Amino acid sequence: MVICPYPGVVVPPAEGRSAGVGARIREIRTWRGKSLSVVAGLAGMSPSHLSIAAALEVAPNELLATPFPPRDDLTAAARAAAGLVEPVIADIRLGDPVEVAPRPWPLIAADLTHLNADLRPRADYAAQSAMLPGLIEELHAVVGGGAEHRTDALCGLAICYHAAAMLAGNMGNRAMAQLAADRQLTVAERLGRPEWVAHAEWVRAQMIGGVSRQRQAASVLRSLRAVADEPLTPELIQAVGQLHLSAALAYAARGDQESAWTHFREAEGLAERQTDEVGDFGCMWFGRTNVRIWKVALGTEFGYGGKIAELARGVRPEIVPSPVRHAAFYADVGRSLAHDKRSREQAVHLLRKAEGLARQHVRNMPLVREAVSDLLRRARHDAVGRELRGLAHRMGMAG
Repeated sequence: MVICPYPGVVVPPAEGRSAGVGARIREIRTWRGKSLSVVAGLAGMSPSHLSIAAALEVAPNELLATPFPPRDDLTAAARAAAGLVEPVIADIRLGDPVEVAPRPWPLIAADLTHLNADLRPRADYAAQSAMLPGLIEELHAVVGGGAEHRTDALCGLAICYHAAAMLAGNMGNRAMAQLAADRQLTVAERLGRPEWVAHAEWVRAQMIGGVSRQRQAASVLRSLRAVADEPLTPELIQAVGQLHLSAALAYAARGDQESAWTHFREAEGLAERQTDEVGDFGCMWFGRTNVRIWKVALGTEFGYGGKIAELARGVRPEIVPSPVRHAAFYADVGRSLAHDKRSREQAVHLLRKAEGLARQHVRNMPLVREAVSDLLRRARHDAVGRELRGLAHRMGMAG
């Protein structure tokens, strides 16, 4: 026998391990419904237990009775990349000279489209982090360079600061998130358009909510008062609707059901005034479907448990063109179902589904991590436990 460096664990001889591992791979491959050639292709023909485990989407210790330290290389890469954005957020204020020669506007506009239509909906934080620093510098240069495309560049900066705030917040860097939100508000005020100001106030409220729900609610109420007399254009309807949803969540987190549902009903009424099912202003996706998704989030916050399945019935998150919103929906439903042992298998399935839609986002959601940790404590060595342990390993959590 070989003594493993982990206390209390004895590793069988290599020849015994090989036979045992082969049997475990066959068993799990059959459970997953994957052919040998498919697994080999996913593993890149590597004999590594880590590669094979990754191909089968299980924790490595499902193949070999040796504990492997949990790891999440994807999140580690995203966190490292996010550090690239912080200097440009901190160092450049609107109006500061920028010694950057911007590319022709069509190329900058194409990057903004790629950011909004592809990277942000998938919550690809690593790719966003690689793009944002240079793009923000170029946009500042365009704003300072004259009248041509100046308004377009200001709108582009608002988009970039919104992306940076959400990225930083979800990576746990609250200070950078709030600074990015403040930068966006400065840009919106320079634009002088109520819809952009309300949008920036909504982003700012989202970032405050990670620190203080009381301050978040107060911030939203001030923002709603500030635009109360403005004509409700389609864009402003979407921004005001999202502000009401933020207020609803802030009050829900404080246990104030009356105030939460009052703001929710205001958002619901605004969504009904829209022609489109889903709005396209500012990557908020406000509309009837998104309101229903938020209703599930509120129910989850209030601890409705199994009743969430009723609220979720009939909701079609795929209507919203954002996989990260789909992921948030399935994560909320999964977290709610996790409290009842009768729905634990469904809960793990939904959490896995959420992870598959937006890995970098879901693996960093504190409440999802808390739910996975709680489920791990109660999991048996069955198929559900295996699925759960794989999820925990990919999230860098000990199983």
